[in-house]
Amino acid sequence: MSNTFYITTPIYYVNDKPHIGHAYTTILADVLARFHRNLGYDTFFLTGLDEHGQKVQQAAAESNVGPQRHCDEMAPQFIELWEELHISNDDFIRTTEPRHKQVVQEFLQQVFDKGDIYQDEYKGLYSVSEERFITEKEAESGQFHDIKKLQEKNYFFKMKDYQGQLIEYIEEHETFIQPEHRKNEILGFLRQPLSDLCISRPKSRLNWGIELPFDQDYVTYVWFDALINYVTATGYGTDDSSFKKWWPANYHLIGKDILTAHAVYWPTMLLSAGLPLPKTIFAHGWWLSGESKMSKSVGNVINPLDLIEEYGVDPVRYYLMREMVLGQDANFTMDSFIKRYNSDLANDFGNLLNRISTLIHKNYDGIIPQSRELTLDEKVIKDAAGKLVSEIDGKIKNMKINEAIEDIMQFIRRINKYMEEQAPWKLVKENKDAAGRILYTAGESLRIGASLLSPVMPNRTSILLEALNTRESTEWGGLKSGSKIRDHQPLFPRIQV
Repeated sequence: MSNTFYITTPIYYVNDKPHIGHAYTTILADVLARFHRNLGYDTFFLTGLDEHGQKVQQAAAESNVGPQRHCDEMAPQFIELWEELHISNDDFIRTTEPRHKQVVQEFLQQVFDKGDIYQDEYKGLYSVSEERFITEKEAESGQFHDIKKLQEKNYFFKMKDYQGQLIEYIEEHETFIQPEHRKNEILGFLRQPLSDLCISRPKSRLNWGIELPFDQDYVTYVWFDALINYVTATGYGTDDSSFKKWWPANYHLIGKDILTAHAVYWPTMLLSAGLPLPKTIFAHGWWLSGESKMSKSVGNVINPLDLIEEYGVDPVRYYLMREMVLGQDANFTMDSFIKRYNSDLANDFGNLLNRISTLIHKNYDGIIPQSRELTLDEKVIKDAAGKLVSEIDGKIKNMKINEAIEDIMQFIRRINKYMEEQAPWKLVKENKDAAGRILYTAGESLRIGASLLSPVMPNRTSILLEALNTRESTEWGGLKSGSKIRDHQPLFPRIQV
């Protein structure tokens, strides 16, 4: 089994500033990357920006600047937000970088030389907003705006030649497209007649893109450019050992709205180039505000920076990971955010640290007491901690992030209940050793819980472990008796409504 883990986010369009949808996918990738690093995997986490295409050219024109300057002004907004969100990406790719342009042109030339690209005249409907040609049926659906009739010569990729091969591959590889209903959606799409893919735009209509290596009068269609970023960053065409180490990707994380491009265009491109397909393409749902998808035009987009400024990074990360069942849509409301914060983080998690550290300061001069020989109550908790660690591993690898988080929080609630039942604040007056054993057990359980939650909340769990003068690990016994605990501010001050 390979000990490498390669995960990607989509590369985000630079036609507008980042919003909660961008933040969600990137945090999800970060949580998975951190989790695998903790397990000892050699991990590569890629994110970046899609900087070509008509939308970018239009956005630049509206700002009265050139496209490259527009991209250069937008890129720092994403980079700074990822820093604010504690994103631990290993690479940040921009499709205007020379390294990417070189790979795209080499990839195109390879597919062209194979005979899989041809020129033909196209006459039909074109969606400006989607930057692609559409069918009459799609035009009638009402989902597309800015539709115009076009007749022009373009280059086409023989995508339909790989239709049968892709269907066979999907059916033979159960985890290639996830979740299951998205796999069925793509199989349904592929069982209909498939057109070849138009992969060029004439410079007379669009000049902001990568030139075709075999015809300088055309630039590359934005998707044929953007998708190739996933192999550019691994060293394809430039560093063979690096490419072999990381490719194929373990996960392409995407929103469900770009599923066809990733699950049909991209695999057929790879098949043509003779490259392995990614192991899993995972399409998550949308964040809704009320009943509708967040969108700039509706005016219901939530700015993650506003949330961070008021409530901190880790509570935002926690809420986004806990609230969405992967593969389904989720509803964002400030009311549910505050309830989740107060119940899980302030009342359960933060309060447990406060109770343990206060009692140790008051009764043991701030020195972590001896664990002593465990009674049946403590052995049950120790066993529960071991079971939790093994189950979390499976749930994260099966993309059940919200369930994994809830399991950890149920364990934390169990420790709070154990503290209530044992009442060490009363017992310490009669039997200091027994009370110390209870506080050690509670503290060690909290340490393991914090270690498991560290990929979700890297900053606050680090503060908690520092307060207990200990380190991150999921093996029982990491809390050292005789160590002095440190003063700390409330981990999650309750939000007053």
